[in-house]
Amino acid sequence: MKDIVRIGGASGFWGDSVCGPIQLAKAPQLDFMTFDYLAELTLSVLAAQRAKNPELGYATDFVDVALSRILKQCLERGVKLISNAGGLNPRACAKAVRRLAEELGCTVRVAVVDGDDVMALLPAMRSSGMTDLDTGVVMPERMTSANAYLGAMPIARALDAGADIVITGRVVDSAVVLGALIHEFRWKGDAYELLAAGSLAGHIVECGAQATGGLHTDWATIPDWANMAYPIVEVSRDGSFQLTKAPGTGGRILVAAVAEQLLYEIGDPTAYLLPDVSCDFSAVRITQVDEHHVDVRGAVGTAPNDAYKVSATFVDGYRCIASLTIVGLDAVAKARRTGTAIIERTRTLFGAADFGDYSAVGVSVLGAEDAYGPNARQYPLREAVVRVAVRHANKQALKLFSREIAAAGTRWAPGTVGSLVSGRPAVSALVRLFSFVIPKTLVTAQLTVDGKRIDMPLSQAAPPCSRSASAPSFDGVPLPVADAGDVVVELVKIAWTRSGDKGDTVQHWRHCAQPRFAAVPSARGHSRAGSDVAGSRGSRRSDTLLGARHQRRQFRASARAGRWRHGLAAKRSTRQGDGPDPAQHAGAGARRTGGVSAKRHMSQWRTHQRVRHSLARRHLSEAASVAQCARSALRGERRTAEPESLLDVFPSEPALIHF
Repeated sequence: MKDIVRIGGASGFWGDSVCGPIQLAKAPQLDFMTFDYLAELTLSVLAAQRAKNPELGYATDFVDVALSRILKQCLERGVKLISNAGGLNPRACAKAVRRLAEELGCTVRVAVVDGDDVMALLPAMRSSGMTDLDTGVVMPERMTSANAYLGAMPIARALDAGADIVITGRVVDSAVVLGALIHEFRWKGDAYELLAAGSLAGHIVECGAQATGGLHTDWATIPDWANMAYPIVEVSRDGSFQLTKAPGTGGRILVAAVAEQLLYEIGDPTAYLLPDVSCDFSAVRITQVDEHHVDVRGAVGTAPNDAYKVSATFVDGYRCIASLTIVGLDAVAKARRTGTAIIERTRTLFGAADFGDYSAVGVSVLGAEDAYGPNARQYPLREAVVRVAVRHANKQALKLFSREIAAAGTRWAPGTVGSLVSGRPAVSALVRLFSFVIPKTLVTAQLTVDGKRIDMPLSQAAPPCSRSASAPSFDGVPLPVADAGDVVVELVKIAWTRSGDKGDTVQHWRHCAQPRFAAVPSARGHSRAGSDVAGSRGSRRSDTLLGARHQRRQFRASARAGRWRHGLAAKRSTRQGDGPDPAQHAGAGARRTGGVSAKRHMSQWRTHQRVRHSLARRHLSEAASVAQCARSALRGERRTAEPESLLDVFPSEPALIHF
């Protein structure tokens, strides 16, 4: 048995660069290569493809782009490949892999894990009054896909059976790594500490280069983007692991980058619920070992719950997005008027055709900072792009809209030079996400290796349960009260951030970069956040403000980039008598002693927020800081060095902004 297993994360989504698998195929001593292709709405795309061609419905890039270049090399080196590229049709994907192997003159054993498709269960679910986890709406009559998030045990069993390549349908993203570790280390299904550690390793590499400096807040410090590294985890038998990268590649291996990825899309770090284990990442320690290694350990695991999350999709009308470039004097004003005229004209045409009005309209000018709302800066632009996005229940209505875009080139603003894309803008189905949970007893993973069915033990098909899945509530969480003495600074000066999306949902996470910017403990260190059995519960749409200007309820997607109003909760808690004087804790970060676990501080490390899109409300829990820290930042005391350990980010008495 090996004492260390090396696993490379070659793909973070369908459409990721071919450089990942090519790079990792050359990495020394690699044991496994994993590929993650499935986002929440990807399955709806695959459903449309399968409807046109029953041989499709899987991520074709896995075969045509990745394996066509690396399969022979990986088989010669003994590197096993695990991927969720099967999507809605893993058996067709396996068939394509075998066909490729035959063309290359290779012999390969291919395993298929499926059973995640639960479309047949939807009528019963609908009759029972099933509602969406986030919105509470009733299940629509017509769904395009419905897939349960399976776990890692079937993958491990496939590897036990000698598979060289394991192709799955919908599994949780981290399962492709955890399955390899269960196989290699012979971890048991009730070894929850180890399963949590393996899940954390999978979570860190599941998004590819995001773990090696991709999307890092301090992006300018990340070298060689053109040769960006894809991550490798070197996992020990006890579950601890080191993150590294292949020699000669770009990117950087940093505590801060790993911490950003750790928080990515997990909801509540103390209750990250997966099919195989319920994870608590609040005691995790991240330490810089050397320039090319970061050590990660400390995940805690308990028994999983008794439900699978199901990610289903349905079509809710149609959408079309048009754009026009306009140059010259007053470019922004001309662009806005052009977009408005297009909407007015097509509404008149809709009325004549009895189509009814748009269900949604958005006119914005790229370059004019429209997304920043009242914080936008005005510039005398001589080049602008108007973007007109519309939705309608009738596809024919949007085809009419699409035809009317080109007319702007000769009808209205001088300097209209055409669209960003050739031809008419396409009309596409508007696919929405519908999430719910079902008992594990209703779903059984199925495994075949080279066409031979292998029965899954009951304990693996339906793991033991310890808690039931439920959607957390953010209703009633008090908003901090603005104060005339508050100080506003740029968030980027004092924190690292990471955001992610789940369908039409955005989550945003932050952690302090230096102890002096987290010097006051929160008045009440509780969290109202949570996660579901698929791993991460999507927060409703959120903006990038951290407690500042909270009275502005409008959602502005990428706006107000990183302004933070300090001192709100610190002053508020002192007034209410439920927290200490901020001044007494200004030096708390400096008083930290070595070896202190971050666990008891993780109640403040719940740096995410949930905003209901329908109300455009932000529900904020206690936000804590001190004006002294903000003034330090305003004096130019920016982050100057990477922390040696995550414990340098979270000192013994931190006061992290938490949502």
